[in-house]
Amino acid sequence: MLLEIDFDVSTAHLAPASLPPETYHAVCQFLYREARLLDTREYDAWQSLWTEDGMYWMPHHAGQQSPYDHVSLFWEDRMLRDVRIRRLLHPRNWSQQPPTRSARIVGNVMIEGVDTGGNLVVHSAFQMTEWRKRQPRQLAGHYTHKLAAEGEGWRIRMKRVDLVNCDDAHDAFEVYV
Repeated sequence: MLLEIDFDVSTAHLAPASLPPETYHAVCQFLYREARLLDTREYDAWQSLWTEDGMYWMPHHAGQQSPYDHVSLFWEDRMLRDVRIRRLLHPRNWSQQPPTRSARIVGNVMIEGVDTGGNLVVHSAFQMTEWRKRQPRQLAGHYTHKLAAEGEGWRIRMKRVDLVNCDDAHDAFEVYV
């Protein structure tokens, strides 16, 4: 997946999506649950929210259109997410002694439409406080989720994290944003 350049990251040319209130509520609950799983370090449960080919993307520049023609902070498929999860949870990972703690607030959830692959495109804003090595760090930005319908629920096909200070110099990102 990493080197395949046909994974659709675009959110342009979306078909309109009109969802009943209960479906909008279910989408919001899905996003809140995802944030909760990350905050409680339940990474295996978080990983189960993804499609097999799901991609996690954090662009390095504001308005970056593609992970293929410019460096990104993250461009991770299932295998790379698994590697990071195993590292985060490993008892000998000294960078996680003590473990990073985080709290996220997700809001301004907007249904943008449906992409050409039938994925529901959802934008939201987030605020994240991370505590690591006795120092808090504030991160804020916008999430773009491409959600694939599955049964009565959703799975993440793509998650794009646009930090407001994406092109700043950052300390290491230990946990998922």
